[in-house]
Amino acid sequence: MDRFERDFEDLDVTTKTMEKTMDGTTVLNAPKSQVDALIAEAADKAGIELNQELPSNVPTALPTGTQAVSEDKDLTERLAALRNISLVGVKRVVDYAVKIRVKPDRSGVVTEGVQHSMNPFDEIALEEAVKLKEKKLATEVVAFSLGGPKSQEVLRTALAKGADKAIHVQVSDEEASKLESFHVAKTLKKIVESEKFDAVFLGKQAIDDDSSQTAPILAGLLDWPQALYASKVEEGGDGHMKVTREIDGGLDTIKVKIPFVLSADLRLNEPRYATLPNIMKAKKKPLKAIPIKDLGVDIKPQTETIEVTEPPVRQAGGFVEDVAALVAKLKEKGFVKA
Repeated sequence: MDRFERDFEDLDVTTKTMEKTMDGTTVLNAPKSQVDALIAEAADKAGIELNQELPSNVPTALPTGTQAVSEDKDLTERLAALRNISLVGVKRVVDYAVKIRVKPDRSGVVTEGVQHSMNPFDEIALEEAVKLKEKKLATEVVAFSLGGPKSQEVLRTALAKGADKAIHVQVSDEEASKLESFHVAKTLKKIVESEKFDAVFLGKQAIDDDSSQTAPILAGLLDWPQALYASKVEEGGDGHMKVTREIDGGLDTIKVKIPFVLSADLRLNEPRYATLPNIMKAKKKPLKAIPIKDLGVDIKPQTETIEVTEPPVRQAGGFVEDVAALVAKLKEKGFVKA
């Protein structure tokens, strides 16, 4: 404070000296060199250094320790929320209402000329990410799909349901038919690392292959915590999310640190419908297309499909008149030993 007062007194002396000098000046348009010389002469007589500056970092009041810690924590949480961006994986699959038919050569199922839509579990994952954004727990939702040209259809649907933008990693239809969970996870890892996402939401499984492998593989590749088969997601505080999982025999509640990978179960939420105005708006939202070769991801198949067959036809049931007839029928079929 002593130094501050001395500097302030010097400033006051400088100001008074300048005012006195200017008061004695009658020329309204003097050359700059003459003005500078007069100012320098006046400063020398007063023993003042013109280049001296007052310190600008003198605080007016120091916060208390508790107040400073509280403000720092609040600022940290607010900054963390501002950068929270969620990536949601969506897959184009044969619509769940379509009766699946096996190809005559048993190499796969018929996909030509049948209705396709977004994988139902991916719809649930998307809905949860959008809901978290609406709760101000995230600032942006980005939809992702790895597939052929028609995958952009489900990405536009995702944009109509609340996603802010979309990323389509392009492969041919033939390559798309041979994609495996490991390929998808490796591609997602590249996208997450390049775009700096804070959370990845996936459906627990795709209804065409029922693998349930992409989410845990991705968590392993990223070295992120995973919350699989989620049925409820809540804010956990202190940079965590609280997730309730459906497991055999009950529910399991865990806390995962952000960033994390989550797979959505059936009872997590009920997805919204895409309204006509939002469908129109989705056409103007950004959709970035990236060829798979630009990411340097090897999608060479590691497994081979030997044969695809339809499940055996269920035999018709029958009726029996009483318990004795039921036991006799079971003995006849070999289910009960005599």
